[in-house]
Amino acid sequence: MLAQGPLRLWRKAREPSRRMAKAALITAMLTLVASCGDRSANGPIGVSVIGAQDEFRAPLTHIDSLAGAISFAATAQGLVSYDDAGNVIPGLAQRWIVVDDGKSYIFRLRRARWANGKRVDARDVRRILLARKRAVVAEDPYGPVATISDILAMTADVIEIRLKNPRPNFLMALALPQMGIAMSDGGSGPYRKILQEKGQPGDMLLTPVADFMAPEEQPEDIETRIIWAERSARAIMRFQNGQSDLVLGGTLADLPFLGLAEVNAGTVRFDPVVGLFGLALSPRTKLFDDPNVREAINMAIEREALIGYFDINRWRIAMQIVPQQLELPQMPAPPDWARQPITERRNLAIGTITRWRAQHDGKPVTLSIALPKGPGMELLFIALRAQLRAIDVDLKRTDRNADLTLVDEVAPYPSVSWYLGRVSCKRKVHCSKEAEELLEQSVAAEDMAGRAELLAQAEPLVQAHNGFIPLATPVRWSLAGRRVNGYSPSPRGYHDMRRLVK
Repeated sequence: MLAQGPLRLWRKAREPSRRMAKAALITAMLTLVASCGDRSANGPIGVSVIGAQDEFRAPLTHIDSLAGAISFAATAQGLVSYDDAGNVIPGLAQRWIVVDDGKSYIFRLRRARWANGKRVDARDVRRILLARKRAVVAEDPYGPVATISDILAMTADVIEIRLKNPRPNFLMALALPQMGIAMSDGGSGPYRKILQEKGQPGDMLLTPVADFMAPEEQPEDIETRIIWAERSARAIMRFQNGQSDLVLGGTLADLPFLGLAEVNAGTVRFDPVVGLFGLALSPRTKLFDDPNVREAINMAIEREALIGYFDINRWRIAMQIVPQQLELPQMPAPPDWARQPITERRNLAIGTITRWRAQHDGKPVTLSIALPKGPGMELLFIALRAQLRAIDVDLKRTDRNADLTLVDEVAPYPSVSWYLGRVSCKRKVHCSKEAEELLEQSVAAEDMAGRAELLAQAEPLVQAHNGFIPLATPVRWSLAGRRVNGYSPSPRGYHDMRRLVK
């Protein structure tokens, strides 16, 4: 449920931005209305993904975007994949066994073909997985994929992945779209991708691969997906005009458009995701080398007031990097200042900033922040700027090389290693070197107990360093029409194109 309170605040604070947002919606509506027509009840399902066409056309280059991930996952399945509930299901591997106390996974591949018609062979899969491993470890340096020690093609249909140590979340990490398997001219399915020409509906057509259908089944129109990659305003108006059945990829950045377009609240679906939504501090900013300044900025932000600007039911604040116990022996402790009233916290923060200025010839404190585009980010910037002004820190917005950068990511699997790795030195966040050493040791730990102990030592160090300022949980929303009766909210923020219709 969305309330109108945040929209009133946004309209009052950013009237020019509101006019631009409304103009974007009107332009999208006028562009679409000319081609508006009835959609057949049994015709292809239309899906708008908030993103850019380049992300569709070169998905591996843009795999960190939702449009890129959807395009790649639809045509290049991994050994395993997710269903909407976040469970691991078979992909290119039809079955698997786990041996050697969780340090070896043996997969039997299904009989499948690449887009060029050639049979999928385990030797090709091995080569591709090694390349995927390097890319994933760069983004998730201490996760399960980082523990892969070897990948072996045992036969043409059997592949083994060996780990340095057992990782309970390994299959979940293997199901990420980034671990999809494809040759240079395409993957094995479950869909084939047809890029549409001008004048044709959609930017891309997804048609089912016969390998994934029972012998007696024939592809029907309703199994085909017409996909658009487009700006949020255009995607919302396409849905409002009845020209698409589903909108995917909504974030906080686009949320105010729903109120401006008067979208039926019954069609808005929020994914129950967890992850990181907060500000990463740059290691290049000299101001942040003072630990008291980092703490002052963290404690000065009133999270409850921040999310109150948006008034989303069940949206939770965050003061800790790791939100749950997960592998830790006990719940992660909140910051020492968490229970102090905001007035007391800000008084302490003002004292810190005043002392810093006195030590630097009265130099004013100005920080830059990098945020995505969109009216929701305008509202977030207004809220953050007002709160930091209360401690005599000025905030300005920039596109790159900022002092503060928004991290808005869904946790792909439930592990402390993902949270700590995402805000580690290897991800270019202002970090604790002591904690980093412990994280590196955790990858080579011989057993789960030893690894858990190392993570338990690293977690409070990362939290106390204040190199990342948690604000809240991530926000992911979709618009779902009546025809997509198989759609369900996803704890991973991922939606399989195959299961949209029952």
